[in-house]
Amino acid sequence: MPDSTTLQLQYAAQIQADLEGTTAEREYVAAQITELQAQLAVLENNYVLLTLVQQALGSVARPSTEIPAETVEASVASSIPRPRGNSSAHRPVRAKAGRSNPTLRELVAAHLAQTNDPLSAAEVTATLSGAHPDRNIANTVVRNALENLVAKGQAQRTRKNRSVRYTAQNPLAPLGTTSEGEDKADAITPRTTCQSTVIPHTGSATKTCA
Repeated sequence: MPDSTTLQLQYAAQIQADLEGTTAEREYVAAQITELQAQLAVLENNYVLLTLVQQALGSVARPSTEIPAETVEASVASSIPRPRGNSSAHRPVRAKAGRSNPTLRELVAAHLAQTNDPLSAAEVTATLSGAHPDRNIANTVVRNALENLVAKGQAQRTRKNRSVRYTAQNPLAPLGTTSEGEDKADAITPRTTCQSTVIPHTGSATKTCA
């Protein structure tokens, strides 16, 4: 039966792991809030400018000759300021999670599914950083993604002493392996060849199989 010192160490390790996961989630949410605030500021500026342009166009007396629609559209388009810097910073957050750019949680889940051995957060971080050098992958964010997978039942957490390791709930089977039912289905079965023969004068037919 474990003594009080061992239980205290286990509780301390659990609290440390939960604290790191909460810190990573907090940093992620704060970054999203900052980006959304920047987008809101751009939209507010565009709204004010478009309102002023609309009021200016409405206060001008209509001339005898109607102004071409192309001229009005070009004037309004030239008045709208373009966002500075990288235009991707003003795109919606969900636009970054397209099929060509999977999220970190998807990368972590795929890596666990392809590995049968238990992995620590540091090992997963090192592997993903080497496979995706263009992405800034932090160990705390990877640990948070692993804990999210555990919470959703897509991964399992095991503890040994003070080491925490993770495995996929349903790891992928190695390539080239087949189940017993598939092996039986692939067994070669003999083929039967049948031939029909018509008896002259009687019109009846006989069927012979070999």
